[in-house]
Amino acid sequence: MCRKRALLATVLAPALLLAVSGHAADKPAPATVTASAPPMTPPASRKAGPAQRAEMQRADPLMRAAFWSNELDLDGRDLEAGVGLSQALRALGRYDEAADAASRVLIAAPDNYDALMELARANVARGQGFYAIDPARRAAALQPRDWRPQSLLGVAYEQAKRDDEAVAAHRQAVALAPLEAAPLANLAMHMASSGDLSGAETVLRKAAALPTATIQVRQNLALVVGLQGRLDEAERLARQDLPPESVDNNLAWLRAATGQSSPTRSWDALKAGS
Repeated sequence: MCRKRALLATVLAPALLLAVSGHAADKPAPATVTASAPPMTPPASRKAGPAQRAEMQRADPLMRAAFWSNELDLDGRDLEAGVGLSQALRALGRYDEAADAASRVLIAAPDNYDALMELARANVARGQGFYAIDPARRAAALQPRDWRPQSLLGVAYEQAKRDDEAVAAHRQAVALAPLEAAPLANLAMHMASSGDLSGAETVLRKAAALPTATIQVRQNLALVVGLQGRLDEAERLARQDLPPESVDNNLAWLRAATGQSSPTRSWDALKAGS
């Protein structure tokens, strides 16, 4: 992925899951036994029910990773748990482990759509789009009316430097979901990375006007506007969603990228401070 597209990327540091184990002290048996009682055994652990699983979808990634890992310990064939673990690990930035978790699901269920999508996402996230192409294609074949595998396939083709196929996949995603902001934004960022900043701005403005637009879509618009040298307009767009320090850092990067000097601090000083 090119440097311009990486500006707004959020990097989540890996987190460690701690396993806690307890040890009970052994007690000597009495010398004489007058009556024997049945041994006390702890109740068997049970898998979480549908309500608890639905609630866990709203938890933070670390809690979700621990939850789904425990569910897999109880039942290694639990496909939902395998997909949930892959999603949580990806959110934590542990992309290799996320890909492994999705791959294990696909061993048992080769046509599991969610696992195919997670494997493709994990490979894209770790910058190995070539290996995302096959699972994204398979997911698209399973659900041909879903725009998400096509949009993901577009990004995978980009990373594999197969630009014609990337554009075709992005346009197919837009055709499938013309009122979704994400496929439009992905197409626009591919256009920007190919040097068509004006065309990317047009597509991003259309995406940003949709009800489904996210902060990332609007900040990508600010980025593309700024890369064309209109820093005042880019700043106004950026300040709608980001805190002042983030906007200042992004503007410093844009000034450096467009050759405009900063009125306050040099890019080198900001880069060193970061």
